[in-house]
Amino acid sequence: MDAEHYRLRDFLTRSAQPYEWHEAGTPEADGLLGSLGLTDATLPVLVDGEHAYAAATVETVARGWGGLRPPRQAHYDFVVIGAGPAGLAAAVYAASDGLSTLVADRDVPGGQASYTSMIENFFGFPEGIGGAELARLAGRQAEGFGAELVLLRGVEGSRLTGHHDEPVELTLEDGSRVTASVVLAATGMDWRRLEVDGIDELLGHGVYYGAGRSEAAQCAGQKVVVVGAGNSAGQAVLNFANATAHVTMLVRGDRLEKSMSAYLIERIRRHSLIDVHLETQLTDLHANGDAVAAVTFAHAGGKAETEPVDGVFLCIGGSPHTEWCSREHVLTDSAGYILTGQDRLADERFPGDCWLLERDPLPLETSRVGLFAAGDVRHGSTKRVAAAVGEGSMVAALVFSRLAELGVTL
Repeated sequence: MDAEHYRLRDFLTRSAQPYEWHEAGTPEADGLLGSLGLTDATLPVLVDGEHAYAAATVETVARGWGGLRPPRQAHYDFVVIGAGPAGLAAAVYAASDGLSTLVADRDVPGGQASYTSMIENFFGFPEGIGGAELARLAGRQAEGFGAELVLLRGVEGSRLTGHHDEPVELTLEDGSRVTASVVLAATGMDWRRLEVDGIDELLGHGVYYGAGRSEAAQCAGQKVVVVGAGNSAGQAVLNFANATAHVTMLVRGDRLEKSMSAYLIERIRRHSLIDVHLETQLTDLHANGDAVAAVTFAHAGGKAETEPVDGVFLCIGGSPHTEWCSREHVLTDSAGYILTGQDRLADERFPGDCWLLERDPLPLETSRVGLFAAGDVRHGSTKRVAAAVGEGSMVAALVFSRLAELGVTL
């Protein structure tokens, strides 16, 4: 399985774009390419209505859809870094209240939620809603109110003039620069890396971080391993099993109840194609050429097993995307989560002369005046979509207090 092909499928899935995938050499694929005169085209070929993209990549498709353009304005009242639930909620409410709003994200909208096939405990959706679909609708809603979304390009740095009452200059990954009166860091989580020899060489070649939602249909009848015990792992296991894959689930803890919702646990236990191994860790990956062929996992008692597999999916939770905080003088806790509000003031590392205003920090405001944090990246946050939406909405209201300090009137 080519890594770029997987990345393209993952992009389409997490963008909530319906698609059909035809393997090269099948009658369906040959017939489609022949009808378009693309028999000798470099694969993969993506067909979108009257347009066809040979040697398609995420970037070429996004550019063909009108994306990857620089920001339209030089200055914004409010810039949101991260298009997960917290960032999109902040953008919806800020833009609907008349603030010029920019959202920048290095990935597609949705954050960790975009990997979730069905959010069943989100307020107001008794039948559940897909994480990618929720993000797509939220993005459209934000744009409908005038917010601008710049995707597949994150913010790589910022510059302060040294005065707390002047805008922050932000630099995007493509070199574009904008200034912002107020900034929200809703940068979310990165997948926690698993330390197993050979894993980096097999990433994209049968081994993947994330729930692998785009691959479920491709794995029908195959054997897959899912490592993890949270809700994302539970969703992945059920997706594969419901697509008739045989699933081995490796759980480091002694029970699923510690980290997974009860409704997922019940379904997993009832499914005949799912085999759960508790107190078990993945120890070795075995390759056949450049693709994964088997795994070895060890139980707490020391017994090791080796099984042939067609795919390994690592859903072992995340680490906060805060590697940028130290260079931006933003305080975090020992685990890397951003300190805000009273939590930040209580931190003994925070000297009083770093805060240049007479007031205390606003709720969700960081150690940099006018920079807020919300969602999974924040210390003390509840790792739920609804909680992230609530925090983002709260920041959108607090923005006006900061703008008033700056003398900005709408």
